[in-house]
Amino acid sequence: MKTMTIERGGRVYALVPLDAWEKLSSGELGMPSLPALDPEGRMDAVAFARATIARGIIRDRTVAGLSQAALARLAGIDPATLNRIEKAKVTPDETTVRKIDRAITAAMRRRNVAAVTPRSSRSQSRVAAKK
Repeated sequence: MKTMTIERGGRVYALVPLDAWEKLSSGELGMPSLPALDPEGRMDAVAFARATIARGIIRDRTVAGLSQAALARLAGIDPATLNRIEKAKVTPDETTVRKIDRAITAAMRRRNVAAVTPRSSRSQSRVAAKK
């Protein structure tokens, strides 16, 4: 799936449904925090990876209009597992990430929206904005 974007004034913007944007921008989603830096300016790589994965899933699930329970059902995984992943308590294996990604992609197609950010397996397209 391609990410739908608009370019204005030299900046590129991702297109998402308004209700998803309101949830994302309000802070009501409860994104997991990134780990703090230690005195030498480093952070725990595993904790960073878990938080980053969790934030991406929460963001894309919201844009797709799915609850945690609905995403878990569509992905064929236990709802408690998805909850732990979204709270950055566990590191999902590749198979689980693929199941989640396929379920989110299918939900976005049904809702006729694109992912908020491009993924390595997806190419990005730009929709020229009419002035």
